[in-house]
Amino acid sequence: MPSDVRTDMVIDARNVTLALGEGEARVEILRGVDLAVGPGERLAILGPSGSGKSSLMAVLSGLESATGGQIRIAGLDIVGLSEDGLAEARRGRIGIVLQAFHLIPTMTALENVAIPLELAGHADPFGTARQELEAVGLGARTSHYPTQLSGGEQQRVALARALAVRPALLFADEPTGNLDAITGQTIVELLFARLDETGATLVLITHDQELAQMCSRIIRMKDGQIASDTRADEVAQNVAGVIA
Repeated sequence: MPSDVRTDMVIDARNVTLALGEGEARVEILRGVDLAVGPGERLAILGPSGSGKSSLMAVLSGLESATGGQIRIAGLDIVGLSEDGLAEARRGRIGIVLQAFHLIPTMTALENVAIPLELAGHADPFGTARQELEAVGLGARTSHYPTQLSGGEQQRVALARALAVRPALLFADEPTGNLDAITGQTIVELLFARLDETGATLVLITHDQELAQMCSRIIRMKDGQIASDTRADEVAQNVAGVIA
């Protein structure tokens, strides 16, 4: 292990690159991203379409392999791992909530939440899954299939599934993108409440400025690089200085 590895960081990423294609068709998606995220942080990643924010989430979460650089997630180096190795690395370390829910349609809400617990070797996956669904207000909907649930209810199931194994890190990619404003606000409040209860670190991918401002730190992406990195206390100080 290099002597300068930041073992206290949930995310320690250095000079991360991602490129697609070869030769003249090669496209640089991420261009040398450096990012360190500590335990319990609430980090929002903002940027226009094509800025690289979702691609950064993909490589940090192990959904896609980086072309180059170093990435340590919850103490594990994930660069160079096979697809199976990345799946194993995510297990118990990383939870993911996506815009499109991605529930298994042939399984009930209870079964969808129990799956990651079973894969992690949990002693009582269905009992714990039931508790997680109760925690997101779906104790009476455990036997329902995704098509029998509203969009907001499906996202609650997805959140319960992501946090059931108590991951160190939760990625949420546009978690309210498929929901109306009122339902989306409810999901956001539930998301932050569950994070407070579980202690997971959050990386939130969004284009919503108001949602991003609920986080303690905001990163803005541009052209595959981090254009700015601001903490909430810095924003508050700047605003106070302007008012004064």
